[in-house]
Amino acid sequence: MSLKLIYFKMRALAEAPQMLMQCYDIDYQYLMSWNHFDDVWANVKPKIAFQQLPILEVDGAEQICQSVAILQYLENRAGLAISDTVRAAQASAILQSAQELFAPLNPAINFAVGDDFIAKKEAMRPGLSSRFSDLARCLEGSDGKFFIDNTPRAAEFATYHHLDLSKFLDPSLIQEFPRLMGFIDDMESLPGMATYLANRPELIDVGVAPKLVIDDVAHPTGLKKS
Repeated sequence: MSLKLIYFKMRALAEAPQMLMQCYDIDYQYLMSWNHFDDVWANVKPKIAFQQLPILEVDGAEQICQSVAILQYLENRAGLAISDTVRAAQASAILQSAQELFAPLNPAINFAVGDDFIAKKEAMRPGLSSRFSDLARCLEGSDGKFFIDNTPRAAEFATYHHLDLSKFLDPSLIQEFPRLMGFIDDMESLPGMATYLANRPELIDVGVAPKLVIDDVAHPTGLKKS
């Protein structure tokens, strides 16, 4: 079975799926939209379910849309499903809560510049702090290292991505929550995670002129080929 994850030049919704696949040895290809579809996004968008990326293409035929659905599919594929229906629902709630951090955090980090970046940074600080507090409390209530037990699943990878991305705004936000700091250490200690983090495109010049360094070339973040 072949898997292709299709997205854009940004560090956002394709991060958690890639982390999960790397850590659980699931083979996949990561493709930019223009390389996969051989067309500009404006032409492709109307033909895609829900008109947005990422999508996960399975065996060159079926397409799975929406980042939460992609993560849940990969979670099941990796054999990580939780048999206890209550625990499974709790894990799903945490995943959804983590994904709610997408806006405005991901767009601000990947695209906002100058005064707009500064304004967004200050505006989102209270909301991030509140959600970080919620996530820390969930971890504190767990008997394991992670939200449900000692196994990292979709909720953990999604949470890690957003915590990691928030460092571009202000690293001290996470430092207010020791349990989240421990969680980050546990996630970064996973087999496969260090390799992924070391080899993914570097995100630079955040707040000024965001770029991803791909094959030693800095490309402006965005929806267009460069």
